[in-house]
Amino acid sequence: MAEVIKKFFITSGFMWTVPMAIVYGFLHNWFPGSKDMSPYSKTLLSGFLAVVSVIIIVAIFVFSAMKEPADDHQPDPTFLASAKSSLNQSKPVEGADGSSDVRDKQE
Repeated sequence: MAEVIKKFFITSGFMWTVPMAIVYGFLHNWFPGSKDMSPYSKTLLSGFLAVVSVIIIVAIFVFSAMKEPADDHQPDPTFLASAKSSLNQSKPVEGADGSSDVRDKQE
């Protein structure tokens, strides 16, 4: 469990720092060719790359979460018992012809 929390906080940190570094880098012309771009193009490209970087980071997090072993997780026995009892309860009976419109109109 501690490993999952650690992975979550690391991923969250990257989701904040990488996009901010991209926007900051374009603002201060750290990337090649960004000096020749108009301010509108810099803003548009840096915003697009920041969004793409967050999507990539989230995809990496999801992929690593899917690789975790699934056999460690056991469902709560009280939850299972209440779920089984709710499934075993009888369902409400509808009208004789199978429609519930008659019952709704009478109410």
